[in-house]
Amino acid sequence: MLVRLLYASRAASPMSEAELAAILKSSRAHNPAEGLTGLLCYSDGIFMQVLEGGRDAVHARYKSIIGDTRHRDVILLSYEEVAERHFAGWSMGQVNLSRLNPALVLKYCETTKLNPYAMSGQALKALFDELVNTGAIVCN
Repeated sequence: MLVRLLYASRAASPMSEAELAAILKSSRAHNPAEGLTGLLCYSDGIFMQVLEGGRDAVHARYKSIIGDTRHRDVILLSYEEVAERHFAGWSMGQVNLSRLNPALVLKYCETTKLNPYAMSGQALKALFDELVNTGAIVCN
């Protein structure tokens, strides 16, 4: 059974580009063996991530994120059983923030500032879907 989980969290401390790159590298190395795919966005000290895969694998990863000292204020925005993956092409894609159009953010948010704590899980997933469709995803 496939599931999709969407969460947000605040970084416990500011994250450097090198630290973020290390997280992505580790995810891309380990996710295929666990059958996990997804998308990560980090902006202004906030992580937003969608994880897709088998129920046990997704739950295990989410549990490790909750226990990870780099995260605080972890909030589950959406969890659903799915028939197919939306982010199957990436062991872990990353939102290219330089391609993040403020008008697109405003379509789903109260302001042009991306704030998942003020969004529904459905709105954040719709935003991620549009980012995929506009080519604003990086996968090195």
